[in-house]
Amino acid sequence: MLASLDLLQITQCDAVAHVRLNRPAKRNAISDGLIQQIHSAFLNLPDTVKAVVVSGAGDHFCAGLDLSELVQRDIQAAILHSRMWHAAFDAIQFGRVPVVAVLHGAVVGGGLELAASCQIRVAEDSAYFGLPEGQRGIFVGGGGSVRIPRLMGTARMTDLMLTGRVYDADEGDRYGLVQYRVPTGEGLAKGIALARKMAGNAPMSAFAVMHALPRIVEQSPGEGLFTEALMAAAASNTPEAQDRLRAFLDGRAGKVVKS
Repeated sequence: MLASLDLLQITQCDAVAHVRLNRPAKRNAISDGLIQQIHSAFLNLPDTVKAVVVSGAGDHFCAGLDLSELVQRDIQAAILHSRMWHAAFDAIQFGRVPVVAVLHGAVVGGGLELAASCQIRVAEDSAYFGLPEGQRGIFVGGGGSVRIPRLMGTARMTDLMLTGRVYDADEGDRYGLVQYRVPTGEGLAKGIALARKMAGNAPMSAFAVMHALPRIVEQSPGEGLFTEALMAAAASNTPEAQDRLRAFLDGRAGKVVKS
């Protein structure tokens, strides 16, 4: 059973869970408490949840690390602190179900790292993207150096970090940070619609896309092709896959058409 936490509002409608960051007075900046609650929420999703939508309360998705909690740590403690963030965002990217991030207002620093860990990103017109770590005298520590260049390229990430450049929603869309653009106020409805669609996919197929595809693109061509063959065999041999293929061949499932 899903239950809200003090820093997260969590609800469920049918097979879709909605996890909303709930620190609007801090622009949903990520504190240690919030990152721990995000991790816990994604580790403990009920079996009835087949997809998740992540959003932010108030005027912003997430303004990144809560700098008021930034303290001087020795190297070992600092590494472990980053690893805490890594574990939380890995639970999203490599979890059981696909996740849609609905982005509005600030999507900055750790907020962009959070968004990058989700499989699908929907940006409202108000969304803007930045990585101000260079101006703050710090470095990304929530997996951004791994995930964000794979979306927008190393050169563009370097530009954001060294110059403080901020992308608007159009630029975020153009440079690969998001897959969908919607008018302000329509992001949540779009995100839920996408989550409902993904919730209807065969679980093993969704698992293969989420877990195998990001790894295949990092492998050599030969290794990638073999991994693809393994996952194709695993996905197609589930009872649900057989039922779906039979339904298609019998004319009971729709064909792919341009909407």
